[in-house]
Order: sequence, then structure tokens, then C-alpha cells
Amino acid sequence: MQVVHHRCCGLDVHKKTVVACVLTARGKQTRTFGTTTRELLELADWLAEGRISHVAMESTGVYWMPLYNLLEGQGLELLVVNARHIKAVPGRKTDVKDAEWIADLLRHGLLRGSFIPDRSQRELRELVRYRRTVIDQRGDVVRRIHKLLEGANVKLSDVATDILGASGRAMLQALVAGSQHPAELAGLARGSLKRKRSQLELALEGSFGAHQRYLLQHQLGLVEYLEQEIAQLSVEIEDRMRPFEAAIGMIDGIAGLGRRSAEAILAEIGQDMSRFPTDKHISSWAKVCPGNNESAGKRRSGAAGQGNPWLGSALVEAAWAAVRQRESYFAALYQRIAARRGKKRAIVAVAHSLLIVIYHMLQDGTVYQDLGANHFDRLNREAVARRSVRRLTKLGYTVTIHEAA
Repeated sequence: MQVVHHRCCGLDVHKKTVVACVLTARGKQTRTFGTTTRELLELADWLAEGRISHVAMESTGVYWMPLYNLLEGQGLELLVVNARHIKAVPGRKTDVKDAEWIADLLRHGLLRGSFIPDRSQRELRELVRYRRTVIDQRGDVVRRIHKLLEGANVKLSDVATDILGASGRAMLQALVAGSQHPAELAGLARGSLKRKRSQLELALEGSFGAHQRYLLQHQLGLVEYLEQEIAQLSVEIEDRMRPFEAAIGMIDGIAGLGRRSAEAILAEIGQDMSRFPTDKHISSWAKVCPGNNESAGKRRSGAAGQGNPWLGSALVEAAWAAVRQRESYFAALYQRIAARRGKKRAIVAVAHSLLIVIYHMLQDGTVYQDLGANHFDRLNREAVARRSVRRLTKLGYTVTIHEAA
């Protein structure tokens, strides 16, 4: 095979050690380094002395990140590659052999690096992902409050949509304070919930004991703490998102999507789409498009595969919001696919379509224009007309259609 990179290095990264294999015209050198900052700087100096131009490493957990951070900006071409793409020959599995195999693949140009954003966007990613984790933690606490109320036979959630809304929180605080009178608790209702006072009185009749008040007090305190954390994180993220304001405004223009969805998506893909040649490349990278698995003329599983879980969940959440806009293209697409393929496949298809729309908006700077709920009917009017006539004929009607002027 033709040598593409004449001075390259393969790294087999672990928690405590890094095995480095350097390939040059003079031959092969292998050394093992620790993973502390001082030892990694020694590795960087060793690569600089050997005038190494290209370095490749596996994306092993989070252990590649400190190494990438230290080698970034050292004049090296860094590749972080998918471990599934560089499996070595079976029966030759050692750390040294792994490093040699990575270096050999890199030397002959057989490795393709993963998309690694710059440092500022990596920091933004961590903040957005952490906020998502804290939001999920808040959801876990809210579910525990639901379970606690059910154990006390307090059916507040049967009447109030959000038990931690203004009305629900006031009632829960009163329960913590020791109030046991359903009429008194129902009197704390606000807004539209006032019209359900009689239902609230029935729902709030329960056996709320001292240990349940103790647990509820701590759970409400934990919810308030997590909400403060989410608010502070949102302020920091908004400050770091200022270079993305134009892109956020474009994504926010899609019906059903808001700022938080836009922040989550942009934190993962950025706003520079030049790294993805087409919308098919970004869809394949995100793993929201059907996979290819065909053998002997038979098409097998078309599962999308495992992609970026943070981007996938953000797109699916945004897709659920988009399909709730009844007279929109995304709602029509969802209904069209869900009828024959099921809701789960349909929502992934909407997420796929949503990513394509966002890609072209960021690539071309265009503004979103909804195609409308009747888009698919307009594509093939004759087929829709024939199908409608056929159904009416089966019901016993004689149908004659004329095109309106």
C-alpha cells in the first residue's frame, strides 16, 4: 500500500497509560507514558523531537480528551477515530500491538477522523449537556413526589396538570406546614384551577402522615435547588451562545421549536456546516437516517445505529414539539408515516427531516418556510383523486369529479 503520511504516530489510550507507536522512514519506536499532565507533556515533547505530523487515537470513553486538549495547538494533525473502525486482527491483542496497528492504518491513509469541535464549542457542549442532566434530575424528583402523593392517597395529579405549578406548589407547601383540610387546601387554587375546586377537595382527601411531610419538604427543597441550578446554567449558556444568535433566531422560526431546543442542537453540530458536504452526511453522522444492511439481494435490518445521544434526544424532543403544530408539514409527515410504520419510526423520520431543514438553513442562510399540511397531496393530485373516488365507489356512490375553475 502507498504511504500517505511519512511521520505519524498511533496512540492506544487508557485511564492510566498511553502507548505511543511512531512510524517514520527510519523504522518504528514504541514508548509508554502515564496520563498525568506532566507525563502527557513529555509525550508531546517526544513527538515534537521526532517531527511527527499526524497523530491518531481511539475515542475511548473520556480518556482521549485530556490528551487531545494538550496536543491541540502543537502543530499536529490530530485524528480521533471510532474504535469500531480500527479493530485489529483477532489473536494479536496487546496495547503495543494496538498502537502499532493504529499507526500503520494512519500511515497508509486508512483512518477517518471523527468530528471534534474547537475548544470553545466543547466547553459549550459540556454546559448544555450538564443542564440537560440537571433537568432530568429535576424530573426524577418530580416523579418521586408523584409517588409520595399516591402513597398518601392524595390525587392532586388527577386534577392539576402540573403539580408543581403555582397552585400545586402552594398546596404542597401547605401540606408540609401541616394543613389537612381539603377545603382549605383547595382554596389555594389559582387561575383556571379555581373552577375545579370541588374536584380538588375530593382529590386532596388523604392520609398524609408526618414522615410524608418530612419527605415532601426535602423533595420540594431539592426541586427548588435544581431549578436555581438550571437558571444559573441557562444564564451562562446564553452568554456563551451570543455568537450563535443569528442561527438561534433561524431555528426558533421553525414552528414548535424554541430557544432551548436551538441551543441543544447548535451545541452539538455548531453553525459551520462546511465539515458536512451534504445533508446526507450530517444525517448519517447523527444516525437519524435508515441504515444500510443488504446481503444476497435481501434487505435486512435498517436500524439507524448509535450516534450522538445528546443530539438524537434533542432532535426527537424538537420533533415532538414540531408535530403538535397541526397545520404544518412536520405534522403531515408524522401522520403519513405513523399510519403504516408506527409512532416511533415516524418521530425519528420527523427528526431526520428537521435536521435536514436546520442544515440547509445554516448552510445557505435561508429562512424556514413551512410547506403546509397538504404538501403531500399537492405532490400527486391525480393519485389522491383516484384513491378518493375508489373509496367512495366501494361505498356504493357514483362519483364524477371536475376541476374547479
